[in-house]
Amino acid sequence: MSVIVAFLLFAFVLGVGLGVGLVPGLHPVFGRYVPWLAFLFFVGGVIWRVLRWASSPVPFRIPTTAGQNRSLDWIKPSRLDNPTTTLGVIGRMLLEVLFFRSLFRNTRAEVHEGPQVAYGSSKWLWAGAMAFHWSFLIILLRHFRLFMEPAPFFATGLASLDGFFQIGIPALYVTNILILAGLSYLLLRRLLDPQLRYISLPADYFPLLLLLGIVLTGVMMRHLDPFRVDLIKVKQLALGLVSFDTAAVVPKGIGATFWVHLVFITTLLFYFPLSKLMHAGGVFLSPTRNLANNNRARRHVNPWNPEVEVHEYDHWEHEFHDKIVACGLPLDNPADEEA
Repeated sequence: MSVIVAFLLFAFVLGVGLGVGLVPGLHPVFGRYVPWLAFLFFVGGVIWRVLRWASSPVPFRIPTTAGQNRSLDWIKPSRLDNPTTTLGVIGRMLLEVLFFRSLFRNTRAEVHEGPQVAYGSSKWLWAGAMAFHWSFLIILLRHFRLFMEPAPFFATGLASLDGFFQIGIPALYVTNILILAGLSYLLLRRLLDPQLRYISLPADYFPLLLLLGIVLTGVMMRHLDPFRVDLIKVKQLALGLVSFDTAAVVPKGIGATFWVHLVFITTLLFYFPLSKLMHAGGVFLSPTRNLANNNRARRHVNPWNPEVEVHEYDHWEHEFHDKIVACGLPLDNPADEEA
C-alpha cells in the first residue's frame, strides 16, 4: 500500500510537470513564482526545524559509544568511537558526515532454520548511500554554472573532473552514473526486501522517486536528442530566478522536459523541510553524535532541576540522638555518642 501511495504521488507531480510543459501560459507562474515560493518555504522550514531542535533540552549525555571509554592511563581509549574531548567529537562528526562511518560499521541480522541468528555485512547499503550523497553534492555544485555569471571556478573545475573520461558528446559525467546506480539500489532494496518493505512508508519511497525523476530528466536533457533543451535560455531563466527579478521575461521554447525537471525540483524544495530528508541538518544536532562521553570525569546536572532541601544523615542522627540511644542503636558520630 505504501508503494502504491508513493507512486500515485509521484505520478501526480509528473502530470503537473507535463501539464506545465504543454501549456505555455503556465510558464511564467512555474518559472518564477512557484520556485521563489518553494525556495522561501525551504529556507524558512529548514531554519524552523533547526531552531526547534536546537531549543530542545538534552538532560543527559547520551552519545552512542562503540569503543573503550577513557579511564586509566594504561588503558588505551577509543578517541573517535568514544570521544571524551571536543576535538574527538569533531573528528567523529567529520567521519560520520563525510564518510558515514556508523553505516559502514552496520550489520544486518537474519533468522535461519534452527532457529539460528546470522549476522552479515551491510557494505552495499553504505556504498549506495555514499554514491548517492557525494554525487548529489557534486551535481549541485556543478549547477552553480547556471546561477552565476561568470561561472565560478569550482563549478567549471568539478565539471572538468567529472567528465574526465570524455565519453560521448556532450561528455558523460561519472556522477550521473553513480547517482542513478545509488538511487536505483536504495529504491530496489526497499521494493525487493520483504522485511524492509513491511516497515517502509510512503515517506520512504516518495523522496527516492522524486530524486530519480530529477536525475533522469536531467540526463535526458543532456544526452537524448528528443529531450534536449536550449541551455542559453535555461541560464537566462536561472539568472532571473536567483536575482528575484520580477520584470524578467521567462524565455520561450526551452523544452517540455525542462519544465518537468523544474516541477520535480520545486516539489522537492517544498517537501524537504517536512520530511526525513532533514537528517541532512539534524545529524549535526543529534546528541548521540555531537556530545563528548565525559560522564566519568564530570557530573552533569539538569539546569532546570529545582533546589531541594536535603536532610543529611548527620543532621537526622543529631535530631533523634536521644531516641537512638534509648533504643540501644549505635551512633555513627562518636561525638554524639559521648554526649
